[in-house]
Amino acid sequence: MLTTNPFSELALSISPGIMQTFVIVMVLLVIGGTIFDVIHKKSAKYFFENMKRSKSNGIKSVNGGEKASIAVKTIAEDVLTSAEFCSTKRRIAHLLTMYGFILFAVSTAVMIFSYSDAGAATPQIWPILWHVGAFAVCLGGYWFWFFIRVDVAAEGNSPFRLMKADLFVLSLIATTTFALLWSILQSSGGDVWATIMFVLFVLSTIVLFGGVPWSKFAHMFFKPAAAFEKRLSVADGSRNNLPQPADAPAKFGLGIKRDLPRHY
Repeated sequence: MLTTNPFSELALSISPGIMQTFVIVMVLLVIGGTIFDVIHKKSAKYFFENMKRSKSNGIKSVNGGEKASIAVKTIAEDVLTSAEFCSTKRRIAHLLTMYGFILFAVSTAVMIFSYSDAGAATPQIWPILWHVGAFAVCLGGYWFWFFIRVDVAAEGNSPFRLMKADLFVLSLIATTTFALLWSILQSSGGDVWATIMFVLFVLSTIVLFGGVPWSKFAHMFFKPAAAFEKRLSVADGSRNNLPQPADAPAKFGLGIKRDLPRHY
């Protein structure tokens, strides 16, 4: 199963052209949904206005070399390793989900566009990466959903309590779960159940990529820019002119220091 390209097997009933068209449509949905999200929520306008305001409040200039260094540090710490998470458990779950999704998405595209012909010889590395990526998303996603979420871990709410903001993580988990079940059943010869899992896989994929305007999918594109702007505002001194946040360390009347809250 791990070394079998499930899309090559699928090509016996669905043409590679249809599969490739589906992938292209999903990409267009992400692009269109992100643009709609930017316009509707005015995220880009807020971001550029905030950068302009920070620059005007800066007490020193930051040259090109320093900006490049800040950009590298942002990518290394905030994007690639998610160092901004206080909770180690949440950081690990996030990295499993993020890198698992990347492996899953890239290997899906490679297998569909290069090796989806019926009986095509697919290098074993791609099906392995596809299955490993899907499993990593499931591991990180279910761990986060049932054990790490703030409203579950800290507030004692039911893990089955659903909100609009949960659309992204739930559709992502569903997509990779149904993908794995489809692959397993396809390899074991369970035609009827394999077909059902494949249909659910397709539907959850449509929700994942088509639901960008209503989910947190677009957040992954804004997060690096926001992290860079934050580091830049610290470097030019503009952040030092801002009032202390409400959750900053403070001392009460008895001289007891309040610790910063740890985010789950």
